[in-house]
This record gives sequence, C-alpha cells and structure tokens, in this order.
Amino acid sequence: MQLISGKVQKAKKAVIYGPEGIGKSSLAAQLPRSVFIDTEGSTTEMEVDRLPKPSSWEMLKQQVQWVMQQGSRFGSLIIDTIDWAEMLCVNSVCATHGKNGVEDFAYGKGYIYAAEEMGRFLNFLQDVVDSGIHVVLIAHAQIVKFEQPDEMGAYDRYQLKLGQKTGSRTAPLVKEWADMVLFINYKTFSVATDKEGKKNKAQGGARTVYATHHPAWDAKNRQGLPDEFPLDYSHIAHIFNGTVQPVANPAPAPVPAATPAPAAVQTAPPMVETTSHQPQQPQPEQTQQPKNESAPDSQQLNPNIPRSLRDLMVQHQVTENEIQLVVFQRNYYPVDTPITNYDPDFVEGVLVGAWPQVYGMIQDIRNKIPFS
Repeated sequence: MQLISGKVQKAKKAVIYGPEGIGKSSLAAQLPRSVFIDTEGSTTEMEVDRLPKPSSWEMLKQQVQWVMQQGSRFGSLIIDTIDWAEMLCVNSVCATHGKNGVEDFAYGKGYIYAAEEMGRFLNFLQDVVDSGIHVVLIAHAQIVKFEQPDEMGAYDRYQLKLGQKTGSRTAPLVKEWADMVLFINYKTFSVATDKEGKKNKAQGGARTVYATHHPAWDAKNRQGLPDEFPLDYSHIAHIFNGTVQPVANPAPAPVPAATPAPAAVQTAPPMVETTSHQPQQPQPEQTQQPKNESAPDSQQLNPNIPRSLRDLMVQHQVTENEIQLVVFQRNYYPVDTPITNYDPDFVEGVLVGAWPQVYGMIQDIRNKIPFS
C-alpha cells in the first residue's frame, strides 16, 4: 500500500452555471490554453480556440479523446454547454434502442440508460483531468420549486438545467463529479418606492459569482473561496494557473460507449479552429498513418447524408463506398444502396451509435485492400 500525504496539485473539475448571456463562457475562456467544445454554437463571437460543433454524441466523445491525446498543447477543456451535450446523449440512447423518445422506454428505463451513459462520460472526463487538463462544464440555470423533507412549504431555487429528459438523474451526477460548482447571477435588491413600503423596484445588477451552497442555489468549492465575489477571473486564477501534474501512469481510456467497449481505433484530428491570441506550440512528430487518397471533404459527400454521420465520415476520412461496403458485409443493405436510402433509425442507432466498430471494420478493409 502507498500512503499519500498532503495536497495533490492536479487539474480541476469545475461547473459554471447561470442565466444565459451573463458571461459564463467569457470567464471560462480565460483558463490557461483553453479549447472549447461548443455544443450550441455560442462562442462564434469570441476569440477562442474551438472544435467544430458536434452533431452527435459519438462525435463529442471523439473530440474529447482527441483533446486528451494532444498532451500539453491544451491546458483546459471547456464543454459549452453540458445541458446541450445531454440532449445529444439522450438522442443517442434513443437511437441505439430504436426509440423515438426517452418516454418510449418501459418502466422509466430510458432515464436510467441516459444517466448511465452520462456517468460513463463523466468518468471519461475524469481521465482527461488525470492527464493534467482542467475540465470545465458550462450549464444554464433553471428555477425550480423546492420543498425540504423536514419543512412545511416550498420555495424557488436555482439549479442546473439538467435532467429534464433524464428524470432529474444527471444533475446530481454532474454536481458530485465536480470539485467546484460556481453559480453566476445578477445581484439585485429591492428598494421601496413609496412611504408605506408597499411598492418596490429592483436595483443593482452587478454580475456576482456565488461559491458556496445557499437555499436559493447550488454551489460548492474546495479551495476556500469567499461566499461571493465579483465576476472577475482574478478571483479564481490561482486555482487554475498553478502547476498541475498528471496522475502517475494513467491507464489509457477508450472512448466510452453504450455498447461493449470496442477495440481502440486511431482517430483523426477534429480540425481545431485556432485564433491568433494563443501561440501554437510545436508538437512531437508522429508516425504517419496510411491515408486514403480518395478521402472526402464535406463538399464531396452527398449533402443529403444525415449530418451526424457525414461529420464523422469527414473527420475520419471515410468515403460513401466504404460505408456501403461495411453495411453490405453485415447483410443490412445491398452494396449499391445509397446511404440516403438507409433507414434514419439505422443510421443513428447503428452507424453513428456504434461508430468505433464501424470505423474499425473500415480500417480492416483498408489494410486488406491498399489504395492506389
């Protein structure tokens, strides 16, 4: 047994949530060497590095894996937002099981499947943290009616806008996973406008970060932050700007999947969009993989192919013929059947939902039939 004493300087897991447009993304963008996975396309007006908007749950997981594979190139991974990522998760679970919606599962099993898949994803993000990269999940806030078991009456409070399609199962998972949950809101107060105090108006509006639990909101931290402070990165810079060490000899983690874990596959870079505000660091040379010279881009592929599949095909340089051949080998459709004629449930539930296995079969075909 190995005894570890004292503090461990490792990367942090944080959740930042609040109303829309208050500055959550701007705060997270100030973390060291940050890169965004923008699930809702809200960072286009910001000078940040970002990956293309994921069109499927599988694409999101592939992007996370790619960031982890870059080593010290990135210091912080920002998923903006986790509630939009949850929608991709739910859609993937439904497509994998051939359901139109999470309510179509018997006995509420859909909520359980979605929560389990989100739990696997959080475990995957833990591997990113163990590699020495901060992970920040940005979320919207919602106001819900809350009633304590030992008290009479109910009151409104702010919570993560998660779990609306998962039976409120995912929000507790995300809060438990995080080292820090920061709630951002406009600090307002009521001022009487008449002598009797019967009429009031709101004043103030300063953007404030709340770092500890309150009956009106969820928040926590393990760094001794004050209960509240102005929305300014300088108040938390010491937490993220310090030196962090990867966990010793972390086991390489495959991309999590709802199906049994497939064999590891090589993934192509998701084409990170860089800006001039951060210098690019030289990367160690890597062994060149055999390349498909007929690899498509988004303009060459049929635009009517579902976007979730088309994005994965472009990312991994897969042609339509390769998809058709794999589908034919598995006896799903004749080899000359256009992808656009495939059943949408088959595309989402099989091709996209089990993409690691599909891509693995394509690689096997490439190894047997070298491209000219």
